Amino acid sequence: MPPTPSARKRKRSLSDANESDSLSIELSSLSDAQIGPVLASFPSLTPRKDTTFNIFVREEDEGKTFVKRTSTLAGETDVIEFTGSVNEESDGLGTRYFLALHRPGSTKLILQPTPVYLVSRQVKALKNFKPTEPGTSERFQARNMLGKTFGTKKAKAAIIAHERNKVDVSAMEGVAGVLQDRIDEGTENLPTQEKMEDSANAARLIPAYNANAERPEDIYPLHNIVPEPEWAALDGLLHKLKNATDDRSRARLLPNARSDWLRHHLMLAYSVPKPKSKIAKMLIYVSVMFAFRGVVGRRDVPDRTVLLERLAPAPGAVVDGLLSRFTETPRGSTKAQMTSENETSFFTHLFSLCLKVDDYATDTLLIATDLKMPPARVNTLFKSLGCTIGKLSPQDLKRLGLPDSARDEKRAILKVPLTFPKPKLRRRT
Repeated sequence: MPPTPSARKRKRSLSDANESDSLSIELSSLSDAQIGPVLASFPSLTPRKDTTFNIFVREEDEGKTFVKRTSTLAGETDVIEFTGSVNEESDGLGTRYFLALHRPGSTKLILQPTPVYLVSRQVKALKNFKPTEPGTSERFQARNMLGKTFGTKKAKAAIIAHERNKVDVSAMEGVAGVLQDRIDEGTENLPTQEKMEDSANAARLIPAYNANAERPEDIYPLHNIVPEPEWAALDGLLHKLKNATDDRSRARLLPNARSDWLRHHLMLAYSVPKPKSKIAKMLIYVSVMFAFRGVVGRRDVPDRTVLLERLAPAPGAVVDGLLSRFTETPRGSTKAQMTSENETSFFTHLFSLCLKVDDYATDTLLIATDLKMPPARVNTLFKSLGCTIGKLSPQDLKRLGLPDSARDEKRAILKVPLTFPKPKLRRRT
């Protein structure tokens, strides 16, 4: 049966299709500065269709095209605020966006350049809300709950033991004041930090010193090292040294002439037309102390008659002074001995005298070699006097008259203000 006329459809001709499908593309005729349609992306929440949005443009961008101006898109409902910004200017490179506008019945497709806003939302009720971080006790409670639920038997037992041994602080509130009063009573007689430092300094095995000295030579006064009666007793040997004809004969007049440090300084002292008597007498006393240490050491001290023979020509007053200050007789014994404390005090007195001769910069390695002692121990004793062990600066080399080759030698240097080494704190193991 042939189709009825109403069921027939009219076929479109090729010319009709070309006329209806052909569109011409044109750019928008709107002013560049005029605000036009925009694109907005809502990644989290889409607003209602009746939500009103406004665009705010920065005044500093006046005169620029709309798509290149920094602008903000804003809108709100009763519950949520929406905001989106365009912060970067488009320079024609990369991605640009256009809106294609087509009116029904028109053969034109108008392209309008537009910015794109990535819009974020903010719930008004939560705008000023700041979440509170859990405290330490809450973290412990949460961790213990997880441990009790999912932990091993060993972990559960450790949690139970920790809770059993936990002290209830609230139960101590009533006795806290009593405990504090007892602590105050027990600590009121404790010495202050300054008193502890003063007592520690007073117990140092070094000569009496002036902590407020403004010059190195005033730190250890001479007669705190060598008592005045012993100093006066050295005049006889000083006269013999002045009458000696050469360095070798002078060295033979001293109780100990095997020390390189002593021979070197004796030669320097008498290399000038007018030798200084003070330096010469200090060298004589150092020589007696070197000889005394060689005879006594850590052994029993010989009788006074034997000691005077071995230390000849040392004056008797000097020998008696060394015996009284640096030896002691143990209980139940008749023989005097040099204890470890006596020996430390002896060396600090000797080294403080060496510092005076060396203008407060002593070669510790040379001293250690003469005394046959480890250099580390000699350095420690010099540090106990307040010295620092280091190399001399060019100014110090010039002041001491030393050659440039001495700049690599480490010396014990005494400077002001006087500072003693702090005790080393041992770590608990």
